[in-house]
Amino acid sequence: MRKLKLQVQVSIDGFIAGPNGEMDWMVWNWDDKLKDYVTGLIKDTDCIVLGRKLAEGFIPYWAANPEQEGAEFMNDTHKVVFSKTLEKHDWQNTELANGDLKEEILQLKQQPGRDIIAYGGAGFVSALIKEGLIDEYHLFINPTAIGSGLPIFKELNSMLQLKLLQTTGFECGVVVLSYTSA
Repeated sequence: MRKLKLQVQVSIDGFIAGPNGEMDWMVWNWDDKLKDYVTGLIKDTDCIVLGRKLAEGFIPYWAANPEQEGAEFMNDTHKVVFSKTLEKHDWQNTELANGDLKEEILQLKQQPGRDIIAYGGAGFVSALIKEGLIDEYHLFINPTAIGSGLPIFKELNSMLQLKLLQTTGFECGVVVLSYTSA
């Protein structure tokens, strides 16, 4: 069965964005070691899942910037956008999923192919976590505290126990904590 991996940038105090979605606190001066980490993370991936809010900026950004490092993967990889409100789109390599999140993700996991990577806003990621759908967590901890913002673990109904796979620090100050569901 395919695995669902989460790759997300997080402030040191646990937020993926500021209270109004601000992401200006994220570290982007990544060295080659961190870029290689991401390349390794996505090399066995052939599907990206996104929530609608992130997709509306994410997909057009990569389409408009094909020369940007990573654009080939972002543009050429099949994407599934989860939305209860979108009925159509004009994005290449993208399909909409309007059904039950858990059922749709479980169906994706059963399909032939390589792993699936999730990128998303707080609401989408929180829903994936709440439903127990994520197999691997790759939390890119930024060396910045923002005080308040949008968390991803707010929807938990009970304690979530994870097993540490790897801890990797990088020169830019980002530390990646990789976990699997316990």
